[in-house]
Amino acid sequence: MSQAISPPAAPSSAISSERRLLVPDAPVLVQDGHRLFCLTLDGELKTLSDGEARQLIAHHMPIVCNGPNIARRLKMDRFHAYDVLELFAFVHPGRFCVPTPRGIARTLNLLEPASPEDQCLSLRDSIRHLLLDLSADGREEKTSPAALAAMMGLMLAGPDNPNAGETGWPWAPVVLAALGRAEKPPSRGEIRVAMKIWDKLPEWSVHAPEPPAGHMGVGEHEVKERLQKLLQRQKKEDRSQQLEYAAGLASAFSPCDAEGETRTVMAEAGTGVGKTLGYLAPATVWAEKNGGAVWVSTYTRNLQRQVDAELDRLYGDAAAKARKVVTRKGRENYLCLLNLEDAAQSGTLMNNDLNATALGLMIRWAAVTQDGDLAGKDFPGWLVSLLGWNRVYGLADRRGECIYSACPHFNKCFIEKSVRKAKRADIVIANHALVMHQTAVNGPEDELPARYVFDEGHHIFDAADSAFCAHLNGTETADLRRWLLGVETQKRTRARGIKRRLEDLITDDEDAQKHMDQLLDAARSLPGPQWRQRLAAGEPKGVAENFLLHCRRQVYARNKNTGGFYSLEAPVQPPVPGLLEAGYALSLRLRDLQKPMLSLIAFLDKKMDEEAETLDSAARERIVFVKNSLYRRAHHVVGGWLSMLHALQNAPVAANDEPGDCVDWLEATRSEGQDHDIGFYRYYVDPAKVFAAHLKPHAQGVAVTSATLRDVSEEDPAGWQSPLQRTGLGALSDDAPPPRLLQVASPFDYAKQTRVIVVKDVDKHDGDQAAAAFRELFLAANGGALGIFTAVQRLRAVHQRILRPLEDKGLHLYGQHVDPLDTGTLIDIFREEENACLLGTDATRDGIDVPGRSLRLVVYDRVPWPRPTILHKARRQHFGKSLDDMLTRFKLKQAFGRLIRRGDDKGVFVMLDAALPTRLTTAFPEGVEVQRIGLAEAVAAVKDFLKE
Repeated sequence: MSQAISPPAAPSSAISSERRLLVPDAPVLVQDGHRLFCLTLDGELKTLSDGEARQLIAHHMPIVCNGPNIARRLKMDRFHAYDVLELFAFVHPGRFCVPTPRGIARTLNLLEPASPEDQCLSLRDSIRHLLLDLSADGREEKTSPAALAAMMGLMLAGPDNPNAGETGWPWAPVVLAALGRAEKPPSRGEIRVAMKIWDKLPEWSVHAPEPPAGHMGVGEHEVKERLQKLLQRQKKEDRSQQLEYAAGLASAFSPCDAEGETRTVMAEAGTGVGKTLGYLAPATVWAEKNGGAVWVSTYTRNLQRQVDAELDRLYGDAAAKARKVVTRKGRENYLCLLNLEDAAQSGTLMNNDLNATALGLMIRWAAVTQDGDLAGKDFPGWLVSLLGWNRVYGLADRRGECIYSACPHFNKCFIEKSVRKAKRADIVIANHALVMHQTAVNGPEDELPARYVFDEGHHIFDAADSAFCAHLNGTETADLRRWLLGVETQKRTRARGIKRRLEDLITDDEDAQKHMDQLLDAARSLPGPQWRQRLAAGEPKGVAENFLLHCRRQVYARNKNTGGFYSLEAPVQPPVPGLLEAGYALSLRLRDLQKPMLSLIAFLDKKMDEEAETLDSAARERIVFVKNSLYRRAHHVVGGWLSMLHALQNAPVAANDEPGDCVDWLEATRSEGQDHDIGFYRYYVDPAKVFAAHLKPHAQGVAVTSATLRDVSEEDPAGWQSPLQRTGLGALSDDAPPPRLLQVASPFDYAKQTRVIVVKDVDKHDGDQAAAAFRELFLAANGGALGIFTAVQRLRAVHQRILRPLEDKGLHLYGQHVDPLDTGTLIDIFREEENACLLGTDATRDGIDVPGRSLRLVVYDRVPWPRPTILHKARRQHFGKSLDDMLTRFKLKQAFGRLIRRGDDKGVFVMLDAALPTRLTTAFPEGVEVQRIGLAEAVAAVKDFLKE
């Protein structure tokens, strides 16, 4: 029998007589797993078919939780509904909840619903509590909720909106009633003031440049004291392994004794050692002693948030922590206030209720966010799927279109604030992508951080691979055209061209204006709007699109199966007729593009020199920013393309040549079986070595750490050879003291806490057999299971086959690439539901933390061999054929490592591929037996081992 949740009794002082808490008189529609339930207006709970649910939506505006998810489930467009997630985001901007009825109830400290009926009742209860929170006396607001609700409800009458109030955000009338503004809604002037949130944000402060950091080392006793301070709130337990690890990393903070020297440490710390606090102990001591910053770089956002949270232990005061700790990411992750203002002034706003809703929720969030990070700790990830990707990330500067100090909001810019705070911080929490970008675009003479800790160090190779490469493809060339020309269509857009960024600086110089005209003329040779459609039709426009069309012809000519799901590749040699000629014509036009860019750079240098006495700091910073943007595109982007095209003209025809430093190929990139891009690509064979060469002039101390660094094999029993090469640490210390190598074993008893099973009687090529294996193993574990796939198509096929059988047993199944939620949100839901199941790919294999019984079974569909691409073939020639085994062992290590996160965890790892070679089982901890048994025995073993 379902337990009804009684509504809260509102205190008489909490709501004035004019305020009314109006829970919408509407049916409640919830999705419990894959089933749909409706609590009708008569209080009857019904199970709905898809057709019945569509009928309900057609005749009513239901109360829901995550309407876009239900719409996708029903294969229909977004529908009007009272979405409680939207109300939560409005009332509590910057606050996270798991986007389910249970998650909302938990965050609001309400009784968590279990049955579908309880979930329906809970949503109504959550509405009441949210409206109480919104209307409570003494509540502090940084924006006017009434004014923004009116805007979101499209309640502004006028010639552009004759039906004011009839459409728009469904919650608007409810919110206004709760606030006592239903009878007297906010005026147009009040709404305009509320929308201008940028006027209310604080300006970042300007400080004198920081003095250079000192060079005092960190002693073991200092590390021990700091570690004890960080651990003082934890229960007493043996932390000797953590102290050994922390003391070992201290040598990366030793002073250098010779020119060009870099102090380096490579440390593998097994899960449970306490790696994060272990490296924060010496890092924070060094920063305090020397007045300098230590950059802690991670690969995933989850770990960035974890590092930030752990520093709460050291800086109990929030204001002190805000001064000492800064999280840095690329500028494409931050809200751009000028883009937000442009969106607020858009003429289409009042004609689109979803645009108005998204804008209102983004303004509410902008008022409370600490740092404007759209992927940060105070931005719920589910807002992206709730509002739409473009309505969130379209407000960021994702194409480098910033006008810097010419922007009216420059002194309040979230990006500039984080950059300036980082110059004065003790700890800068960055990501590998940002660190790689900084080292790639800066030269030896530029100023970069000197002390680094790279956590998740096993990903340095991949991060360097993404940073030190060149893509001469449709997307990159079209982006450069957009950056140079700005908007070219009638559609309203926030794109700003180079002329707008520079026009006030070149007004009085005829030569500079001539160079600008030449630059804009050459930019029109790059792919313009609708380039994908023209290439598909074989009707290119301009030399760049003509070259891309020939690339596409070569790729399709060299591949027999061109209708598949995956991207297609082809070597550059031998070329199809016309490719070399098209490449040569493009190279000539790219030189026409590069020349005026270089001339404008020279003009800006001259301007700064000649007007040094009169240029204020803001103007100088702006010129430097634009000049650096031009320099990077002229030299690194266009220069890289010219180098590739030159190599294309002079490349040898032989197919078995030894790979040089770089690998070139042509590729048609596909998404969902359709061409998404086409182009010419260049990657380094060893990008970590390139990264090390760029980092060496700046770095004085580098620590690389991870739970999975070493690769133990017959050829390398100690396992250090591979990580030294793939992190670049070996190259970084070529002419200096060798890295200190440290390995601290996990305190967990893996032989007791885990089992590893290889199922030997399932045909991995038979989809029905694979799905049956997943189903029975998940049922044996009673959920808490993660299925990892090496191909999205197989994931979707298994999800379709096992969804209903699992839900018939009460187990919810979620799927990456199936459910319309970002991976982080899916993992949050999976973590909160102890008996849920999740299917995913690489993103769920690496870097997620799900302690306890929520994850007790990991099932891999196949041995995760690397894809046999042209690039991988070249790397096999360079690193040796053992590369395949090494990469595969690391994937197995990462997957196995998801199971045990605490001392009392238990878990089973199952491989459904009988072809797993014995030599790869060194990926599992020593002492863990690998059982090769049939599926029936495996099911019984899982059930027996995981029984409570």
